[in-house]
Amino acid sequence: MTNIPNILLIYTGGTIGMVKDYKTNTLKSFDFEQIKQKIPELKLLNCHIQTISFITPIDSSNMNPKYWVQIAEIIESYYDGMDGFVVLSGTDTMSYTSSAISFMFENLSKPIIFTGSQLPIGDLRTDAKENLITAIQIAATHKDGIPKIGEVCLYFEYKLYRANRTTKVSAEQFEAYHSPNFPQLGESGVHLNFNKRVVSKIDQSKKLILRKNVNANIVILKLFPGIKEQVVKCILEIENLQGVILETYGAGNAPTEKWFINLLQNAIKKNIPLVNVSQCISGSVDLGYYETSSQLKEIGMIDGKDITTESAVAKLIYLIGVGIPADQFKKTFEIPLRGEMV
Repeated sequence: MTNIPNILLIYTGGTIGMVKDYKTNTLKSFDFEQIKQKIPELKLLNCHIQTISFITPIDSSNMNPKYWVQIAEIIESYYDGMDGFVVLSGTDTMSYTSSAISFMFENLSKPIIFTGSQLPIGDLRTDAKENLITAIQIAATHKDGIPKIGEVCLYFEYKLYRANRTTKVSAEQFEAYHSPNFPQLGESGVHLNFNKRVVSKIDQSKKLILRKNVNANIVILKLFPGIKEQVVKCILEIENLQGVILETYGAGNAPTEKWFINLLQNAIKKNIPLVNVSQCISGSVDLGYYETSSQLKEIGMIDGKDITTESAVAKLIYLIGVGIPADQFKKTFEIPLRGEMV
């Protein structure tokens, strides 16, 4: 790492990159080439900032795996010449996107910090400036030539999180994200404080590997009281279905009706991986702890443990794309790959 870190700022879209045209009272995209003119405080940071933007900014709702690959390819192409990366994206799907990037990069040893904002960058009360400035500062923080952070993170409202542990919990509050099952990695106050106990250890001896074959032929099936057999059957028989996230109750519990268990078992026999994830914001799946989950364990359902739905989606899409053999898929999913689960 050079004495003055080089940081690449990648703008994909989202509220953080919008400014208000006060003549028309509409929002328009901001030119990040002029970022230091718009946010002069960035000149106080001890780093070089280079910017790159998607030609057409992507609204958070339109984010998909094609753009995940595009983000990853940009990072890969600049990886050797940069000391850290900050990715700006829309907040609604940021936990999905940042989780996916965490899986796609193996042997990562440099920081990739995702951030965004609830209000546009030009708004009087915007949270964009603080989020952006601190995210860049975190990406540029190093000691003895080694980054303090060497993993994919999400920074928002003074908190630094492991990206694949996050979920968006508010559409209105500045504190929009939580990490319900894992401690925050750091906090911004008068000083930047990092939780060394939980930050991933950096190994710079291994070569970076990008795996960008992703397969999004999956579905989320959320249980609710009274769910009908024809609904479950229809979903599990979707043509070319490659995987299912089953959002169950509590510690992984589900109905015990014979038709329900049979439908799940038939899907598993077709080598369709079924991942059990709790609907609860915090806590963990514990297959077999209650009688209402023991049958799920017996038929070979994957134990999602304390993974978030967003991270489970990203991990499933990633592993299907990698091409993990059917007889190894369950074991592979249940092993933490990037600190996303216990």
